[in-house]
Amino acid sequence: MRVTRPMLALSGAVAILALAGCGSGGKGEAAVPEAVTGSLEHIAAEAKCKPNMQTDADTIRQALCKKGKEKYVLATFATDRGQREWLNEAKDYGGYYLVGRKWVAVGQEKTVTALQGTIGGTMEEGSEHMNPGGSHNKGGHDGGSSHHG
Repeated sequence: MRVTRPMLALSGAVAILALAGCGSGGKGEAAVPEAVTGSLEHIAAEAKCKPNMQTDADTIRQALCKKGKEKYVLATFATDRGQREWLNEAKDYGGYYLVGRKWVAVGQEKTVTALQGTIGGTMEEGSEHMNPGGSHNKGGHDGGSSHHG
């Protein structure tokens, strides 16, 4: 069976949402280091993670990592375009994304925010619309009583 990018994005995003649960965390104003680069193993080592490989394909490599009791997914991509396409699809499922050059870490806000202080990267937030009534993302609708359907 050939694994396609949409299948990988879907499986990765679903795995993240299952792992992440809802959480809250404040944003620190600490200086963000320059984003690390390199192989999945190198980035994982910088993050002090022993990667549990989930996907090892030509276009994407994806592993589960732990930071204390929290889990996150670390993914590396063969191309910048492949990374952006994966992010565009995965962000439809909500969540928090720490983005570096050809890599992404996905998990709870407090987990990826803490990780940012170690490996750098830029925070991106997924869609709030996939998390009705229990958004993993902060914010929400004014009044809070309307539902999209």
